[in-house]
Amino acid sequence: MRVSSGYDFPCEGKKSTGEEREMYQYSVIQWLFFFYFYCFFGWVFESTYVSLKSRRFVNRGFMRGPFLPIYGSGAIMMLVVSMPFQENIFLTYIAGCFGATVLELVTGMTMEALFKVRYWDYSNQRFNYKGHICLSSTLAWGFLTILMTEFVHKGVERVVFAIPSVLVTVVTVIVTEYIVVDFTLSFKAAMDLRDILIGLETAKEEMERIQKRLDVIIAVANDERAVRRQERNVRVDELMDSIEEKFVTLKERVKVNPSEFMEEVREEITELRSKYSVEKEHRLQFGKLKGYHQRSQLKGNPTMYSKRFEEALEELKRTVNEKKKKR
Repeated sequence: MRVSSGYDFPCEGKKSTGEEREMYQYSVIQWLFFFYFYCFFGWVFESTYVSLKSRRFVNRGFMRGPFLPIYGSGAIMMLVVSMPFQENIFLTYIAGCFGATVLELVTGMTMEALFKVRYWDYSNQRFNYKGHICLSSTLAWGFLTILMTEFVHKGVERVVFAIPSVLVTVVTVIVTEYIVVDFTLSFKAAMDLRDILIGLETAKEEMERIQKRLDVIIAVANDERAVRRQERNVRVDELMDSIEEKFVTLKERVKVNPSEFMEEVREEITELRSKYSVEKEHRLQFGKLKGYHQRSQLKGNPTMYSKRFEEALEELKRTVNEKKKKR
């Protein structure tokens, strides 16, 4: 499968000494074209699968256009790691297992570190590592590498070689420009979504501190020795209802018996009320999710998961679904 470094596309591949095939030798344009092709193929495959499963169209992926970079990266990785083992199917399988698993692990950990969410999660699978990779997925990658190198890519290569080199170059350049713009916008949207999740969680944590302080004030007023602990997994709407209720209770008690509370305590209650109003407004602003690309990422990745920001993420998903139902 030799391809010259220029743009002439010989259809017949040469073989080296013996029966061993030569490694892929593509130009940069050709490698990019194959990458984009598999990005598009992956988008068609996954969007079709998820859409049929959901019984509605789902534009899958990190980007908004019809491209899934993880598929393109995976396909190119399979071709590269299998190069030295093209005549040994067992070593091709092992190389595919190892290469794809490393790619999946690095990609998953990087995306979670950057965006605070997971776009896939194997935590419910046996023999998984931090939910990013699992044994069953690793074994499947090996078989997919054999399928790719022995069957799929050979057919794709023949089709690409039949296309005029000038057309391949023009298409590649145009798609490159489009993908750069799309990826830039999608990356910014993902970072904005991360900031929204952090903002929602920060507002909730501040409300929990307000709740605990109100518990202390009420406990002291009741001459109680113990203060009820706020459960960490309480829903934010329940937390807000509880805080509102405590403010109402304290307001009535101050009105009925002002001497029960010292001046500095009444000032603290007023300050807590002000802080609560600010955090409530913060949550309201963060929860609106105005950005189109942010909403698109949530709709296109219904299995998106975040252990730390689980409640905030689910809240945003509900917001997107409610807006969609109203249309």
